[in-house]
Amino acid sequence: MLLVFAGAGEADLAGTDGLSVGIMSASQGRYETSQLLLDVTQGARVATSAYPSSKAPQLTLQTSADGARIEGWQAALTRAKAAPQELTPGLLATQTPGGAAYAAVDGGPYLDAAAAADESGRISSLSLGPASSLTDRIAALLVHKRLVVADLAEGSAGLAELSALARRRRSGELLIVVQRVSSGAGRELLWAGLGGLEAGGGRELTSKTTQQRGLIASVDIAPTILTWLGQSSLPAEMRGKPIEASGSLPSASLRKLMARLRVVGGRRLKSLGILLAAWVLLLLACSPWPRARARAMRAGGLAVMWAPVAVLVTAALEPSAGVEYAAIALLCLGLGALSDLLLPWPRATIAPAVVGLLALTSDALAHTQLLMRSLLGPNPILGARFYGIGNELKSALAVMVLAAIAGALHPAARERPAVAATVVAGLVLAVIEGSARIGAGVGGVILVSVGFAVAAILLAPGALTRKRALILVLTPIAALVVLAGVDLLTAHGSGHFTGSILHARSPGDVRDIIVRRYKAAWGELHNHAMPVATALAVLCSWVAVRRRGQLLAPVGGDPLWLAALAGGLAAGVVGALVEDSGPVLLVVAVFTLGCVLSYVWGRPPSYAAQSRHEP
Repeated sequence: MLLVFAGAGEADLAGTDGLSVGIMSASQGRYETSQLLLDVTQGARVATSAYPSSKAPQLTLQTSADGARIEGWQAALTRAKAAPQELTPGLLATQTPGGAAYAAVDGGPYLDAAAAADESGRISSLSLGPASSLTDRIAALLVHKRLVVADLAEGSAGLAELSALARRRRSGELLIVVQRVSSGAGRELLWAGLGGLEAGGGRELTSKTTQQRGLIASVDIAPTILTWLGQSSLPAEMRGKPIEASGSLPSASLRKLMARLRVVGGRRLKSLGILLAAWVLLLLACSPWPRARARAMRAGGLAVMWAPVAVLVTAALEPSAGVEYAAIALLCLGLGALSDLLLPWPRATIAPAVVGLLALTSDALAHTQLLMRSLLGPNPILGARFYGIGNELKSALAVMVLAAIAGALHPAARERPAVAATVVAGLVLAVIEGSARIGAGVGGVILVSVGFAVAAILLAPGALTRKRALILVLTPIAALVVLAGVDLLTAHGSGHFTGSILHARSPGDVRDIIVRRYKAAWGELHNHAMPVATALAVLCSWVAVRRRGQLLAPVGGDPLWLAALAGGLAAGVVGALVEDSGPVLLVVAVFTLGCVLSYVWGRPPSYAAQSRHEP
């Protein structure tokens, strides 16, 4: 078994005989070489912000008469122990029979020696010498060592060494190649290649960690090696999954995917800002004419709700930044105006909710990867999520579906049919957001169940009773039980919920999960403009609750609309409490509720006149 680090890109790996290629998520948070090596050795990782010190210690090779060891290893152990998850640096070499060997060119800098260290920071066998003998020395180590880690040279010399190793690879020997980049390069995605998983290579890599074609994670390397060495069960501390090779290798598509994932994060807020700016300009242009102004209010509010669909379109096209911003703004506003034209007020909220859910579900089931490539996707470059519905969409979808129910049944009274419709819609959305094959969001199930339970209770005839309050409390618990069953039946226990909660080894594991989530949420609260946005969301929520009668004047105080708005706000609040993105879910929910209210307050003047003459 050979693990090598080289300055190789996709073309170099794809052109090497016998290698299958994939994109590797190198870190969860800021990239550092030493953190990557620690994650490889322990087969697990947490966000860098979850450590007491976000900066990983410097790891350097030290040799003496007693053998080779890693300087800085004790600091790495101390830091890992304080993290809110059980992490064991060096677990890979410790679990490898005979330990791991390390080969490099004499004189340093021995960049990746830490990948061969065991739990004590020692390397069982070391081979340093001239560059001309590196491949021969690696071959000699492989005779008596089951795992050899090697540093290849930079440039053409390193590529020649890689080609030589690939040619000399024996049957039954696994070769893993990881692209080397310097710390601070801002690259959380690296190229990786594997030889030996499939005869002849030339396939794309994947794993159950990412559940995405062409995408693996650094924590998958250790489980892959131990599985290849014949270990029947992996250490519980290892959270990665064995790497697989499947399908032909679409080099051009993988390069496009890498390029796309690297620009998604920087375009998110800009695209939203341009959409809002376009809406403001439309409102200003229509301000002299009441009918046109009302239509602009409705179209703009609907436009934001069409964003989940519009970003899938631009994800398929992968245009330049300027074209993508313009396309999203024009497509959203166009769809908003069209749905307002085709569906009578206030029923147009049905269109973006239904089409959006159908589009997201179809993308997940067909594995087209459009959501992952979109500006509202899970953003794999961050290394936390690779598939499913991202936190930004969870609370927004809850608000949109509740608004769709209110629009579809308007005008409505507090009666059982409205309650039944709300409960059924909540079940459908919870399945979509919670299913491992579609949404993969445990927090999404909780916020949806609570939000729709609040709406259903407000719609039920009669006063609030203890029984109804108990139903509200028990609803998210029942939803999680159902989610566990769905996970076990459809994902064979590989979903987020069963993988983290049901497979936890002790209450301490569950505690660590909770601590990680709240640390991440607290960190999110301090990011950029989030403190101001959160404060504004809380203020707007307080005002809305105080003046809910005035807010619902255009719909005549319809109890279904009141229930929808209350349920949407509850979903945002609960989402902020249970998701690791914390306040983001509240901000998104309140923002989406504001767009819904813009649509409601854009009531056509003809409808208002008609309402005044109704008996």
